Amino acid sequence: MNEILDTMLARRATKRFDASHEIPDETLAAILHAARTAPTAFNIQNWRFLVVRDPVVRTAIKEVAWHQPQIEECSALIVLCADMHAYAKDPGRYWKDAPEAMREKYISMITQYYENNLTMQRDEAFRSAGMAAYALMMAAAAHGYDTCPMDGFDFEQVAEIIRLPKDHALVMFVAVGKGVAELPPHGGRIPDADVIAYDRF
Repeated sequence: MNEILDTMLARRATKRFDASHEIPDETLAAILHAARTAPTAFNIQNWRFLVVRDPVVRTAIKEVAWHQPQIEECSALIVLCADMHAYAKDPGRYWKDAPEAMREKYISMITQYYENNLTMQRDEAFRSAGMAAYALMMAAAAHGYDTCPMDGFDFEQVAEIIRLPKDHALVMFVAVGKGVAELPPHGGRIPDADVIAYDRF
C-alpha cells in the first residue's frame, strides 16, 4: 500500500523523454488495459485511446502543440478522446454478461439518461476520460514509466490531423516514456484545509 501511495505522491509531469526508448508492445497493452478499468457511468466505457506512433503524425501534432518536445520524444503518445454517442451504440453490449432483466433495465436507463441531453453526454464523457487518463498515468508509473498529461495544443487542428470522428470529443494527451531531464523544483501543494471540507462549505 505504501508503494502505491509513494508512486502517486511522486508523480510529476515529465517534459523530456528518452526518444530512443521503445515500450514493449505487451507493456503498453498492459498499461492501456489497466486504464480501461477506470469507471464510467452505466459502464458505457465511452473513453477512446488513440496511440500515435507514426512519426509524421507526431511531427504534425507537435507543430500545433507549441512545439513541445515530449510530443516526439515520448515512447507512446496517447490521445484521450470521448465517444459522445457511446450511450446509443448497441448499449446492450455494456451489460452483455448480466442477466437479461438487468441488461434490459440498464439499456432503458442509459437511453433515458443521455438521449437529447447534450450537456450530460459531454459532461459524462469528459469525466470518464479524465479518470481514464489518471488510471493510465498510474499504470504507467507501476511499469516504471514517466508521464505528462497535456492540453497545450490547438484542439481543432489536432482533431483534423488525427481524423477525429464527428461524434467524438478530444480531451487531452498523455505522453508516456522514460524521463531523462531533471525535474524542476516542485511548485508545492496548498494545505489540505484549503481543498478539503466536510458536510458543507
